[in-house]
Amino acid sequence: MSQQSYLRRLQEKWQLKSLWQVLLVLLVFACTGFSVVLIKRPIFDLLGLDTESGGVWKTILYLLLVLPLYQIMLLFYGFLFGQFNFFWEKEKKIFKRIRKLFIQNKP
Repeated sequence: MSQQSYLRRLQEKWQLKSLWQVLLVLLVFACTGFSVVLIKRPIFDLLGLDTESGGVWKTILYLLLVLPLYQIMLLFYGFLFGQFNFFWEKEKKIFKRIRKLFIQNKP
């Protein structure tokens, strides 16, 4: 399987207009992931937590603190690389799914 066919499949799945746009979206994901890796340690240091050992509480704190920052950074990098609308639509879908977890549908 060639890389181009993989990129074409992503283009179709994400409903993007060009392979260039696929590459920009992947670049946004890469920059966001790298940024999260860089900010995790300072956040944990600020809270006085050791990042070397694991634990349930650290995982919960990570999910509560770092993952929301990840979502914000996705939008930021999406804006920088001209892909804000793509990521904004994805964020809205995520928020709808989270909302469904906490709000029960009334018959």
